[in-house]
Formats: sequence, structure tokens, C-alpha cells
Amino acid sequence: MDALQRLGAHLETRLGSLEEAKRQGRKVIGYTAGGYLPEELVLACDAIPIGYVRAGDNNILRDAGSYICRWIDPFWRSQIGYLTSKKDPYYNIADLIVVPITDNHARAFSNTIVFYTPEVESFVFGVPHVKDELALGYYLDGLKRLKNKLERFTGIRIGKQGLKKAIELCNRERELFSQISMLRKANGNVVPSRDFIALHHGSFLADKEVMVDVLESYLKEAKKREPSADNVPRVLLTGSTLGDGDTKVLDLIEDCGGMVVMEEFAEGLRPYWTSVGLEDDPMAALAKAYLMERVCPGWFRPGTERLDFLVELVGDYRASGLIWYQLMYRESYKVESYFFPQILKQKTGLNMLVLESEYDTAAELGTMRTRIETYIETIRT
Repeated sequence: MDALQRLGAHLETRLGSLEEAKRQGRKVIGYTAGGYLPEELVLACDAIPIGYVRAGDNNILRDAGSYICRWIDPFWRSQIGYLTSKKDPYYNIADLIVVPITDNHARAFSNTIVFYTPEVESFVFGVPHVKDELALGYYLDGLKRLKNKLERFTGIRIGKQGLKKAIELCNRERELFSQISMLRKANGNVVPSRDFIALHHGSFLADKEVMVDVLESYLKEAKKREPSADNVPRVLLTGSTLGDGDTKVLDLIEDCGGMVVMEEFAEGLRPYWTSVGLEDDPMAALAKAYLMERVCPGWFRPGTERLDFLVELVGDYRASGLIWYQLMYRESYKVESYFFPQILKQKTGLNMLVLESEYDTAAELGTMRTRIETYIETIRT
């Protein structure tokens, strides 16, 4: 059984394992996407983190329409739809839901669940949109409040040694994602995009130690593979969110003869480029790594760090094209999509394709296919 098969088998029994853990007194902590909830804090109090990243189904947006207006990002409306409809049991198994407020869409989710699902306790803390000492202090204060909440909620004190052990485990997961990702810089394709995304999405639900073992195995398998032909257009895929179930754009790129060699998204994939330092106070180290050292999302000010990082990735992964996949009503990415093509052209010589979605496959598929097919052909020539 290869690594992805083992991950699939683990996830098939995961709900039952979570229910058994709850019967034994352990707490399940659900949290929203964005990468600003340190799972280390949850693990250090013997609780189980579960990340909410499912999206891509337009039908669930109809369910959400009873609770929130249409003018919210479809990913966050999907989160409301899954939680209120009870159509995904992972969304209803949590004892506590933690929501880092990253922007207005996360706030809309938080406010909605407080009103419509009061039976599920929630905890929110703010995420600043700048990187400076004041912002770091604010974020660290939020993490300290979260730590206190988790300790009261679980009845387990989070000590320095336990927290450092959890940091080491999560660091290993990040290191493995990074090592797997860097294999994709080479000629050919030993790590298909579909595999890499599946590993990310699975990691939000899987037991952390099992996930690390799966990644270890996958890395060994990938290093032994013969690379595929490298005569297809290499595409960097970026945007705000790539939810679990949102495969339309990836499917179309592959159908049209392209190969995705790197994905950069703020939500749906976990940040993995930096590790948490172990030499400092662990709480301060978490705040520093999660806020100051990670590449910021599009809603940060100024937004130049992420755009510079995209230019760097184009070179590192030898991309011959960049597809910008944004969700409707996600205004921060919409704004950037107007001026980044000029930056990309000036610094790399590449043209950029901008796609926008509301998870409406029936309405979007034909147009998207035509535009992606045309773009891939321009890369070939």
C-alpha cells in the first residue's frame, strides 16, 4: 500500500476514531482556514485539531443562502453551509470551533455560527494585517488568550515541554511538505499536483503522527520515481483559496495539456516554508513564525511580500505560465489581479491568466476550458 492509499485508509476510519476519542474524554477542536491557528497549542493539551477546508460544491451555497447573503466569498459561505446543514460530519464533531479573524469573510462566518449554531462553542481572536512589533504583540496576546481557553476547556495545562514537543512534530510535517515540494523544481514530474494537494487536504483531518509517517513514505516513493516527460507547459497556480473538492481548474489545466508545478494559496493549503524556532519562549516563537515569518496573504498591507514571492516561485519552479484563480467577492485578491500581471510581465516576461469562480461548474466550465486551452497554447508557442 503506497502513502496516499494509507492516508485514504486512515481517513476512512477517522470519524470513528474521533468519536471514540471523545468518548474517552478528549476534545476535538475545529478551526477555520488561513494558517493562523497554531495546531501546536491544540496538540499540547491532548486535544485533536480538525481543519475546515471543504469547498467547491455550488449546492452547499444554496444551503448557506438561508443564513448569509451572496456577497461573501463562496469558500466562507461553504463553511457556513456545511456547518448549518450537517452534511459533513467533520463540521459537527467539534467540541469547540476556533476562528482566527483574518478578514471580513472570516468574521461573517464567525458571526453567523454564533447566532445560528449556539450549541457549538466558539472562540475568536484577531489577526493583524501588517508585520511590525505592535502587530506581533497583538497576535501573541491572541494566542495567549487561546492557550488559556484551551487549558480551561480541556482541563490540561499547556507546559513548555509539551508545547515544544508539539512544535517539533508540526515542524517535521512542514519540513516534509517543503522537501516534497522542492522535488517539483526538477525536470519532469515526480510529484503530481493532485497528489500534493491531496496530502495537504488530508493533513487537516488526519492524526498528526500518522500524517507525518505518510509524508515520510511519500517522500521516499517520490525520490524513486522516474520523472515524466518535461515537454509540457509548467504552470504556477495561485489565488486566495483552494478548498478540498474544488478541482475544476486543476482538471482543466491537465485536460488542456498543462502541468501544475506549484500552488500558492492562503487558504486550503497549509503554510510550510518556515519552521517554529525551539530556542526561544515557545509562545513567542509560535507568534513570530505564524505571523512574521510566513509569506502573508493578499489582505495584508502592503501586499508586495506575497507578490515578490510569486515572482520568486516562477523562477525556482521554472514556470512557463501563471494562472490566478480567485473566488468571487474576495476583494483583496480581485484588486491585486489588476496590477500584478504588469509586475509579472516586467520581472519574468510571462503573461498571466485570471480566472474567477463561484463554484458554479455548469455556468463556468465551458468558458474556463476555452480560456485555459487558449492560454496553454500561447505558452506552447
